[in-house]
Amino acid sequence: MGMTMTQKILAAHAGLDHVEAGQLIEAQLDLVLGNDITSPVAIHEMDKMTVDTVFDKDKIALVMDHFIPNKDIKSAEHCKCVREFACRHDITNYFDVGQMGIEHALLPEKGLTVAGDVIIGADSHTCTYGALGAFSTGVGSTDMAAGMATGKAWFKVPSAIKFNIVGKPKKWVSGKDVILHIIGMIGVDGALYKSMEFVGEGIKNLSMDDRFTIANMAIEAGGKNGIFPVDDLAIEYMKEHSKRPFSAYEADEDAVYEAEYTIDLSTLEPTVAFPHLPENTKTISEIKEPVVVDQSVIGSCTNGRIDDLRVAAEILKGRKVKKGLRCIVIPATQAIYLQAMEEGLLKIFIEAGAVVSTPTCGPCLGGYMGILAAGERCISTTNRNFVGRMGHVDSEVYLASPAVAAASAVTGYICAPEELGL
Repeated sequence: MGMTMTQKILAAHAGLDHVEAGQLIEAQLDLVLGNDITSPVAIHEMDKMTVDTVFDKDKIALVMDHFIPNKDIKSAEHCKCVREFACRHDITNYFDVGQMGIEHALLPEKGLTVAGDVIIGADSHTCTYGALGAFSTGVGSTDMAAGMATGKAWFKVPSAIKFNIVGKPKKWVSGKDVILHIIGMIGVDGALYKSMEFVGEGIKNLSMDDRFTIANMAIEAGGKNGIFPVDDLAIEYMKEHSKRPFSAYEADEDAVYEAEYTIDLSTLEPTVAFPHLPENTKTISEIKEPVVVDQSVIGSCTNGRIDDLRVAAEILKGRKVKKGLRCIVIPATQAIYLQAMEEGLLKIFIEAGAVVSTPTCGPCLGGYMGILAAGERCISTTNRNFVGRMGHVDSEVYLASPAVAAASAVTGYICAPEELGL
């Protein structure tokens, strides 16, 4: 019986020739990630262990990104806890104010994640790095503590679902529309504890930023991880950003998949997830009544990369955010912020009437920088729209691409860029 991409990576890191779905293994870790919310819990757990220090100071990444700059006393205390831990153990990859970014955009940019890695992170969207051909998955803070101490983690080898990507997307259709389409099709538990493996000739028509977005939201379908093949574009990205060696794994021809789907990119439309689940999707053409929104958020670990900002700026250039609507743009890292500034994108956003924030997860989890009041609606490029996700339990979040979020900021209701004559 053959192995999938994910199974091959896990076998290599467990020192085994072969693994099968459902098998319990102990694997060596290439990176352990935590942020300002999850790391303090892990640090307190590690303090209870009989270990003097971390397993490898170069293989731990601590990113202060959820409530940074600190929004209140409690968040400041959390960051102080992590900062002191990082200093005490001389953690190489500690990222704080001025150097930080949203973790899942920052780590690939810094070259800390490459193909063939096994990565755990105390954040559910750690699955993002599968875009580069890594096995990466979210864990709890206790597992993060064990990973920091030992450099190992236990896994149940996941079974897999194959997504055969074909065709070329139309203008204004992006990776966000692809993954929302898939989640709408299979449901939020359609890939529960499974590896979502993306293959096919259509992948060449997806940018790296598209792939990061798709892998990022594998967890919203219940996936253990999402993973892409290592093609020329992925290799080019890794060579540009990283000095680490990488290992490209391909699925065996006789690899076993629990299900297979074909996604024709040419048939996809801009897609929106209505409240209160990412599976509650509608294409733009299926929205028959105007959905008026109070806020538009363009950013997050899902859609705060440079391609996302360029698309939003193309739509907002020469236009104005509708009066009474708040538009919040959040570049995902300092480097993206700087690049957007040098390309003139920030000027476009500000002249349109939007605000531009320092990198932060802030509004995505209802933390700060865009909390919703009762009865308010937000069109957002983030990844979750659960009840109360961005504020009051009586608010609503609609998930969409940067193109749809930007166009909706202009009209005041959810729409595609075509409504603006684009």
